[in-house]
Parts: sequence; C-alpha cells; structure tokens
Amino acid sequence: MHPNQSSKPDFPYWLVAVVAIGLYLFGLVITNGTYAKVLTTLSKGIWVTLYVTVIAYSMACLLGLGLALAGLSRSIILRQCARFYIEVMRGIPIIVLLLYVAFVLAPALVSLWNWFAALVGFDGIRTRDFSLLWRAIIALTFAYAAFLAEVFRAGLQSVDPGQIEAAQALGLSRWQVFRLIVFPQALRMILPPLGNDFVAMLKDSSLVSVLGVTDVTQLGKVTAAGNFRYFETYNVVALVYLTMTISLSIALRRFEQRMRSRSAR
Repeated sequence: MHPNQSSKPDFPYWLVAVVAIGLYLFGLVITNGTYAKVLTTLSKGIWVTLYVTVIAYSMACLLGLGLALAGLSRSIILRQCARFYIEVMRGIPIIVLLLYVAFVLAPALVSLWNWFAALVGFDGIRTRDFSLLWRAIIALTFAYAAFLAEVFRAGLQSVDPGQIEAAQALGLSRWQVFRLIVFPQALRMILPPLGNDFVAMLKDSSLVSVLGVTDVTQLGKVTAAGNFRYFETYNVVALVYLTMTISLSIALRRFEQRMRSRSAR
C-alpha cells in the first residue's frame, strides 16, 4: 500500500452522481408526456423481468451446485458428465440457446410427454401450451448453471482440507461435513461472484424478448414501433435497466459487508 493511501474506504461520490442524474432523468420522464407514457407501458414488463431473473437464477444456482459437486465427485463418470455439460453450455451463445430450447427442445419434450401419456392413458398437450416464458427461464437456467458451477467449484475447493479431515476425524458424515464446515465457508468466498452473475442475468434476461416474452425490452420494442419515438423510448428502457442493476448492486454490496462483519465477530 502507498504510504499516502488511507485504509479508509472512499466516499461514494460516484453514487451521489448517479443518484443525482437518475433523479433528474426521472423528473424529466414524469414531467414529459411522451416519456411518461413510455414509462407507464414499460412498468408492466418490470415484474416479468424480475420474475424471469429470480426464478432462472434460483434454478441455475441449484443446478450449478449439483454440477460442482458432481465435478468434485470420486466417480469419474460424474466428473466427466459435469465437465461435458459445463464446456458445452459455456460454448453456446445464450441467444442461440434460447432459440434452441424454445423451438427444438420444447417441442421434443412435448412429443416425449405425449408418447408417455399415450402409454399410461393421460391426456396429451400441444406445443403451444408450453409457455414461452418458461422456455426462456429453462434456457437461462441451463446457460447460467454452467458458469455458476465453476463459481461453486472454486469456492468449495478454497476450504482448507485440514478442516475437512478434522471434521471427519470427529465422526461427522460427509453430508454433515459439507453442510456444517465446507458450504458455509465456501459461501462467504463466492458471494461476490454470485452477486455479479445475478446482476448479469438481470441484464441478459432482456434476450428473452426474441421469444416475444413481454419484458421491459420487448415492450420497449413494441412501443417504439408504434409511436416511432425511438430516442425517447430506448432512453427510458436504458434508464429502467440502469435503475434496477445499480439498486441491485448496492443491495448486494450491503449484504456482503454485513456477512463479512458477522464472520469477523
């Protein structure tokens, strides 16, 4: 550390500037009739965006943790299957995966279900009954699970092996060692990258608009095509996403600081 550099954290001048600019822009949006109409329309898609993000990220965390555990398993079959999934999914662009799941995997799953339903006497379903919203959620889950698996793997491997050996020597089962020793320590290590990926998914959720899901981006496209006010419309779209991502980043940072202060006690 430089001798003149203080250990005291910098005052968040950037946050003051962002809040000031945000308040000015929201004031402009509210007082301007065109902007206000666009914001009213886009507000209907905010909940869809948040719903897709929260559900897909939660499912991706569960799948990613399972892949990380499989990748660290003693079984070579599980390790190779996990690595195969991770490398394949990380190599496919998310928008391509969205289209593949929506128009290839979903119809295949419907056909498989109808074949099974015919065998057991259940009613079949139509492909259009498979919601585009859930096709988008499944695609985002598959994509982000591969990235989160690497985050979880790095966190699990960061735990001191000596603590694991000591816990096993005390007679704890493998599940108890994971639940009481490994995972709590790994979680503190991986909270920052998990938070970053959550913010990234919030932004990447805009890709679901290619499937016609009525999120903020899709409503922005429809609104701009109807009123031909592309400048005003996409200004509001950008402002809405910026507000959500910065608010989420600040909340996650506060949560991380609180977790660190608790662990330091």
